[in-house]
Amino acid sequence: MEHITSINPKRIDWCCADYGITPADLASEVDIAPTSMERVMANHEGMTFIQLSKVAKYFGRGVLFFLEDGPVDEAKVHTTQFRTLANQKSELSPDLKKLIERVEKQREVYVSLLEDLDETERQQFSPPDVPSNDPRKAAAIVRKWLALADTNSFDKYREAVEAKGILVFRSNGYNGQWQIPKESPILGFTLYDSICPVIVIRKQPWDTQQSFTLMHELGHLLLHKSSSIDDDQDMFSAQGLEREANAFAGNLLVPDEVLLGVNDTERPEDVSQYDRWLELQRKTWGISGEVILRRLLDTGRLTQSEYTAYRQWRTKSGIQRNESGNRKYRYREPKHVFGDTFVRTVLDALNTRQITLAKASSHLDNLKIKDLHKLENMYAGF
Repeated sequence: MEHITSINPKRIDWCCADYGITPADLASEVDIAPTSMERVMANHEGMTFIQLSKVAKYFGRGVLFFLEDGPVDEAKVHTTQFRTLANQKSELSPDLKKLIERVEKQREVYVSLLEDLDETERQQFSPPDVPSNDPRKAAAIVRKWLALADTNSFDKYREAVEAKGILVFRSNGYNGQWQIPKESPILGFTLYDSICPVIVIRKQPWDTQQSFTLMHELGHLLLHKSSSIDDDQDMFSAQGLEREANAFAGNLLVPDEVLLGVNDTERPEDVSQYDRWLELQRKTWGISGEVILRRLLDTGRLTQSEYTAYRQWRTKSGIQRNESGNRKYRYREPKHVFGDTFVRTVLDALNTRQITLAKASSHLDNLKIKDLHKLENMYAGF
């Protein structure tokens, strides 16, 4: 098979360094003989188109990227938002980096579709002015801005945030291009943009966990006006910007007037019974018992030792993270992953013939045509 000899090895080398691997590692990942990769990197030999396509797919690039002359201009390859996240978490895996870039491309698709539909004013992002140094006051302003009801769930919180011009994606629970790698501790990230910001939430065992992550990321978006990526430790941090985002999320989900509904005199001595004690509030507010306990701790109604004992019990209780997904209803997945706002925009563009059926399928996680029609029928109420 004919070899392509105009490959720029410096671009392969740059991609390897960006992903924290060596060319030898790359050869193993894409099933190319190590000696062949060595000759390519020494500019002594080319690759077949199939081999180069494997390399391009692995790095999430086009084949032409590796045929261009000159060094890589990182500012053109990686957006400011991407570089911000990479600087915050230098150990990001290749799969997570590809997911971030995939999310950025999906946002570009959405903005482009709005322009084609001449609906650039639809759900335009126009955030309220909030004090960055007063999370409690900021939470009160944002709660009113979102028009939150007294009874909520993750879906309702997500709907309220999307209604303000913010895309909210949730990762898949099964292996695929929209999954946050299972071995990763990342729970969510925010891509700040003055026109169309995006919040990405990891699918978690309980919706209540997702609600806190969503509001934590919203805190970074509104308080700090910056992109951010957060793991398990960040959600319990008591320092810096993470502390502010945590306090904001806690106050937004459980404001002071709502916290009055918790009866301290009924608090059980056994911390393993705390969730049962707070069951009514957890279900009504769509949040976890831990969020309520953190608010009680912040207001002096719970001691640090009691909160620590609860956290230790939760850790030792052996509750396992189960992020598996069910693909029985494949046609519903785009809504679960990309949210109602994104899906409706794609379907509107399809129905007005701004895009083809094939393009709509591509935008909706490569949904098969039969499933795409099922999705259309679901939105049409059939």
